[in-house]
Amino acid sequence: MLRKLLFIILLVPILGTAQKFTDSQIKEMIETYKGLDRGPYKSINWFCEDGTIRDSKDPCPGDLEGIQHASYKPQVIELAQRNHIYFGEILASNEIWKFWDGNNNHSRLKQYQLQKFLENSDNGWIQEKSQFYRGAKQVEDEEEWGRKFYYTVLSSNEIVDRDFFLVRESLRDLPHDGDTNLSQEIRSLSKILAERNPAFMELRIKIHGNPEKEDTQAVENWLKEHEKKIKKEDLEKFELLIDKMHEFFKPVSISELEKMVSDWDKNSFIYNQVSWFSSTYKNETDPSIIIPAASGLMCDIRVNLKEDRRGTRRTSALELSLRLEELIFQQASQWNPNTIREHIDKIYALSEALASAGYIEQWEWDLVENDLHIHTDATVKAKILLQFIQKARQQLAWGSGMVKSIYGDTVEQYASFEPLALGFYDDKIRSSLLLPLGDAIGDFSGLVSRQIGMENNVPVVDNTSTIKGLNPGYAMGTLHVVSGDAHGLSVNSSDIYVFETPPSDLKPVAGIATVSEGNLVSHVQLLARNLGIPNAVISTKNLSDLKKLDGKSVFYAVSPNGIVHLFDKDQLSNEEQDLFTASKSKDKKEIRIDENRLKLEITSPVDMATVTSKDSGILCGPKAANLGQLKQLFPEKVVNGIVLPFGVFKDHMLQSMPDYEGTYWDFLNNAFAKAKQLKQNGSTPTEVEQYQLYQLEILRSSIKTMPLKPSLIEELEKQFKSTLGSKLGNVPVFLRSDTNMEDLEEFTGAGLNLTVFNVVEREKILQGIRDVWASPYTERSFKWRQAYLSNPESVYPSILIIPTVDVDYSGVLITKDFLNNHSEKVTVAMSRGAGGAVDGQSAETYLIHQNGTTELIAPARENKRRRLPVTGGSYMEHVDFNHSILNEMDLKKILQFAQDAHATMPESKNGTYKGAWDIELGFKDGKLFLFQIRPFVENQNALSHPYLQKMDEMINTEIELLTSKEIHA
Repeated sequence: MLRKLLFIILLVPILGTAQKFTDSQIKEMIETYKGLDRGPYKSINWFCEDGTIRDSKDPCPGDLEGIQHASYKPQVIELAQRNHIYFGEILASNEIWKFWDGNNNHSRLKQYQLQKFLENSDNGWIQEKSQFYRGAKQVEDEEEWGRKFYYTVLSSNEIVDRDFFLVRESLRDLPHDGDTNLSQEIRSLSKILAERNPAFMELRIKIHGNPEKEDTQAVENWLKEHEKKIKKEDLEKFELLIDKMHEFFKPVSISELEKMVSDWDKNSFIYNQVSWFSSTYKNETDPSIIIPAASGLMCDIRVNLKEDRRGTRRTSALELSLRLEELIFQQASQWNPNTIREHIDKIYALSEALASAGYIEQWEWDLVENDLHIHTDATVKAKILLQFIQKARQQLAWGSGMVKSIYGDTVEQYASFEPLALGFYDDKIRSSLLLPLGDAIGDFSGLVSRQIGMENNVPVVDNTSTIKGLNPGYAMGTLHVVSGDAHGLSVNSSDIYVFETPPSDLKPVAGIATVSEGNLVSHVQLLARNLGIPNAVISTKNLSDLKKLDGKSVFYAVSPNGIVHLFDKDQLSNEEQDLFTASKSKDKKEIRIDENRLKLEITSPVDMATVTSKDSGILCGPKAANLGQLKQLFPEKVVNGIVLPFGVFKDHMLQSMPDYEGTYWDFLNNAFAKAKQLKQNGSTPTEVEQYQLYQLEILRSSIKTMPLKPSLIEELEKQFKSTLGSKLGNVPVFLRSDTNMEDLEEFTGAGLNLTVFNVVEREKILQGIRDVWASPYTERSFKWRQAYLSNPESVYPSILIIPTVDVDYSGVLITKDFLNNHSEKVTVAMSRGAGGAVDGQSAETYLIHQNGTTELIAPARENKRRRLPVTGGSYMEHVDFNHSILNEMDLKKILQFAQDAHATMPESKNGTYKGAWDIELGFKDGKLFLFQIRPFVENQNALSHPYLQKMDEMINTEIELLTSKEIHA
């Protein structure tokens, strides 16, 4: 007995710390289950209400109730325990709140939806054979459980507010009323059939990209023509596809909609609105009338859903909302606007429906609705229409961002072992109103652009109106189209990249385009703007079209007004070819650091409050200098800090370097001298660069183990006590790299070097100093500097040490509207938690006018935020989108500080600097904290280049267009 007890005691920690299954092991499971008749299931059993499990032929005894379904293989149970991955979920076996899985960002619910997609698109996926395993799931039990699930979760007002989109979307996939996700099934069936029958591919593309009722007849005609060449099993699938399409395109019966909310109180607002809608439009056939009315009813449902607390009634109302969305989807392709007014009405109605479906949060819609519901006179200026189109495009970006933010964690988890999971995004987007809204915006944008001479030239793209230039510039190089997450991608500085999601640590490239601009003030975006790298935002469909040019040499140009040219280099005109002659090098302004200005005799830490902007680039970098200046000007907004000047770095670099006959400084200078010699001796630029990077890697590794002088450590300990209020090792701090190659008039250097986040322990802080000193010699930092710097060996890092502030939200303020190059507005981008906006997160972005009015440019779509505990380090926690990050008071404080910065910063005050400021800031409990201020740098050559300006010459945004006259291409 004692031995048995000891075994149990020893076993518990082993089970509790069992390692997760690897991706390769999970892949093997999937392939195994595909070939098994029972798939992920073990056997059919009775599950009795007293918790007992009995054989399929041995029902629950007596009065005990029970249900019959499959049990899981032990390995499937173990996968759930170790990896929180649930294969082949049987809903009836679950507890409702465990399946809701709130502590894991609703992972199990999302996994269920994702697996439904995989089953539809991959012939059953892991249930390829077990989908025919009789008795594994009882349909009536699954639907009964589904109803209880929605009745329960929808009774919570908090869930309705916070998780509206997720709950409504899941209604398409969880069985509860006999309905199925027809649009998903149609796309999946057509995909499978096209892969087996290539002649069907053209029709499949049509069904996938722009489904219409007429496609059903087209499939029937195609089948008659090819019937004799098709295998029997495919014939059955074609018949099934046709049946599904007939069912999907069967007109929604408006007169029957009232019955869907018959359980609601007859005096309730929702019931009365539905009743009025059904009776008023039951015989209406004009889509220009039906769609706005249906959209308005969808809006009424979302806004008034909490009118009744009962989950049963809320479920029926959301089912009606889905039916109305189906009606709009069916009717959208039949609405063909002829006038500007009709185009505006269609786009507004579809945008309202999109928001009512949850793709746009309610507070977001409230801020943009008036911009999309514009009232036009007999004529309207083209620039007003362009502003309208830009706002409408934003709805597409926000809606697509919602899909990826809500489902991103689950899709990425599955994509690591099942690449087909990435198709889930596309499936969700194409089954939503994002599809017809995108078509409507594209049609109108193309029409207006042609009227004013503003047209993109991207021949391989079907709808170029969804392309918008962000940063002006031009380039020629090999095009790389990168789907999915590009983190860790190796890039070539002379090539052009199209990203679905750009990496935050992007090395220099010749040009960039992204599916969403994401964050306009991230380090990557600012560096691109700084260096005159052409940058544009495109749609998901554009990215797919551009794959035709993947691997080819292309010309890419973006004008100051956002016109984009991208085409094969064989199509270059003589003028465009001339851009890439030797004379082009004249556009590049080279920078040389003047070492004689440096104040290297200060070899001890100094109090940040004693430095000013005059010390920038002399004693220390601009972060410390300007923050010290701000500490004096705004002491309540800036934390205390310690600065390790350039002299501390140089003093340590003069120590003997291990395994080298000389100092660290000697090694650095000899490496660059040898590189120059190699260049003079005829080595290629690539060979020279490879030599430099190899030497810098040796240096960087050596600096990371460099001994710190006892005098430095002693002075640091004194400064921690006197300046930060406690001894070294007790105060959590940030260590920020602050070089003399940052925030110059011609180069910002944003984000190139290391920031050590929230360290507390004494040894970690000391190691952090070495790591920051080493960071200017990374490949990425070196390559970005090389674009401008003639003496990169003269880069000196100082270090700014400031106490951690666990901000509620943080981001960047640019004291101008750099989107439209206007000085009367400021731009602010904020993300939840620490490190916001600068690292490329999808940030909440506003333009704030000097009179205080605000314009929402983009909401945040990051579902996590970084927290900084007093114990050091950081962790991520999930966040929701149903409230804005910045409130009205925050926006007022930001505008006020932007004005104060220009009024008080010495360079602005005395007129030596007339540009905008780039400011990093954050909020904690409503208080504004400043972390950095530097000049906002733009590439003037790109803004004023004759070729790029010529691209804009044909644009006439002041032209007056008639709103009621028929207007065509």
